[in-house]
Amino acid sequence: MKYIVPILLIFISFQQQVFSQQGPIETDRPDQTESPSIVPKKWIQMETGFTKQADRYQPSFTRVYWFHHPTLLTKYGVGKRFELRLITELSTYKEKDDTRVYYKTGISAVELGGKLNLCKEKGWRPKTSLIAHYEFGHLRTLFHDTIDGLNFRFTMQHTLSSKLSLGYNLGMRWELFKYYPPAFVYTFAPGYSISEKWYAYVEAFGSIWKDSSPENNIAGGAAFNVNDNFKIDASGGIGISKEAPAYYFSLGASIRFKTSKSLLQ
Repeated sequence: MKYIVPILLIFISFQQQVFSQQGPIETDRPDQTESPSIVPKKWIQMETGFTKQADRYQPSFTRVYWFHHPTLLTKYGVGKRFELRLITELSTYKEKDDTRVYYKTGISAVELGGKLNLCKEKGWRPKTSLIAHYEFGHLRTLFHDTIDGLNFRFTMQHTLSSKLSLGYNLGMRWELFKYYPPAFVYTFAPGYSISEKWYAYVEAFGSIWKDSSPENNIAGGAAFNVNDNFKIDASGGIGISKEAPAYYFSLGASIRFKTSKSLLQ
């Protein structure tokens, strides 16, 4: 968590040099429900966060924690309907029991993909996009596996009123090809705009396997728009099924800027 302050200062120094005619920044953080919005053409958007997750007690009374420090989603707007996406994640795995504490740190995720906007919101039809990523297993160093993975999801959003919105995702995830069956993933997140700057949400999300117990979670959080190009957030959640993590909490920030040199001089 000690890295949060210097990274926030870097973000603030960037956002003071840029301006936006695109409206407030829209992000995939802090909830698990990805947004259908696309980064404006020729803009770069970075969304980063620091997360602690605790798994449930193991039979041997071992406690397992995951620290992600940080996760980083980098997005680039290719056109009005498509963005490129790169996910990188540095993590620490901690295992603790009555006699020992074990740590291991490394790269836990490298994913490359994109988001394609399929349709705008119209009447009962939600604003909808398709997100897909390919996971490069041989680039992970945390546990040195070399099996690749894949994930995709449809992201949908309804505007219910000037302050209330509803987002939800449906998709699938293959964590390790050939070794595990795919998981069906879902999210459901009502959101409320408290003011022009503040936004809050509650959420249900999880993963479901064909022959295994599901992972179901509930969560909530809030975000604050410092300006149109810079946002900070906080979130947390708990598992409500046996296979889900015990809890997690996260702090993060997001920034965007145009690649045009004239804006950075």
